[in-house]
Amino acid sequence: MMQKTFLFSLLIVNSLTISCKEAGTTQDNGENTENTDGTTYHNPVLAVSTPDPTVIRVSDGSFYLYCTEDIRNLPIYHSADLVHWNYVGTAFTNETRPNFEPKGGLWAPDINYINGKYVLYYSMSVWGGIETCGVGVAVSDSPAGPFTDKGALFRSNTIDVTNSIDPFYFEDGGKKYLFWGSFCGIYGIELSDDGLALKEGAEKVRIAGKLTKTFDSQGTEGTCIFKRGKYYYCFGSTGTCCEGANSTYRVVVGRSENLFGPYLNKNGQSMFDNQYELVLQGNSRFAGPGHHAEILTDDNGTDWLLYHTYLRNDPKKGRVLCMDKLVWKDDFPVVEGLEPSAESEIPVF
Repeated sequence: MMQKTFLFSLLIVNSLTISCKEAGTTQDNGENTENTDGTTYHNPVLAVSTPDPTVIRVSDGSFYLYCTEDIRNLPIYHSADLVHWNYVGTAFTNETRPNFEPKGGLWAPDINYINGKYVLYYSMSVWGGIETCGVGVAVSDSPAGPFTDKGALFRSNTIDVTNSIDPFYFEDGGKKYLFWGSFCGIYGIELSDDGLALKEGAEKVRIAGKLTKTFDSQGTEGTCIFKRGKYYYCFGSTGTCCEGANSTYRVVVGRSENLFGPYLNKNGQSMFDNQYELVLQGNSRFAGPGHHAEILTDDNGTDWLLYHTYLRNDPKKGRVLCMDKLVWKDDFPVVEGLEPSAESEIPVF
């Protein structure tokens, strides 16, 4: 999530002190009550602020969602179908929350299941702390938590990547990798086998964005890597994420036959030069859709994108959760019409 536009969420975070034990399941999830006929759903699927979502399907077939802490200590939601969501609690308490960045907020988590453990990567930063922010990791035996913090993997000033936030985990060829970055280049690096540390001797590699130490407004953040057929797809979000109804956030993508790129658009132009294809943008109802979760594939083989966005007529709700199917045209993904839908068929799980 973009550093310079986080103030609104930070104010909300500082005003809430809900712990995972205190939260229970009575939190109003703001769900759209029109989602009732069993065959279709209406966006948003969760009408409370859930910025920068990450989602995992667990062994019983249900789903857990985690997001930037507009509820302090990093909220967790649960769903059986990606449409109807219940608030579970938080990943941390005031006593157990990460602290490698004093007074920092917990942003843009990424949930995974690695070697029998739920592994939660997270960003931590203070307002404007682009050289001291970083990525940490926590573990749990349950997707509902509680999570035990294992500390920072790196910070901007230790790994020499400005604005080191927005982690994304990816496995390929038996190896584990972490990708990250926000408007100062997107980078990847190999992890240890347990995913809890950088692999000894591993070197970071820039896979997208310009080589810069300063904010690049045409760059991307919120990276997601997805493999389909012979191609790897590098998704990202560009524009302004957090300016309410005036947000210009949108989802873009490039593809490559190699995990570490180069990622190209349809014309063969590189994401190193901020050239990409548009996947999703706002419309008259929704503003600034982006920073989507892992792409989920249902039992019919349909791919689904869960992302945050503002309601133009009620931006004070924050960045609510929407969902749309991805369609593939000439081996590039796109949301139909390039905009959030009002209604769609429910995923098949």
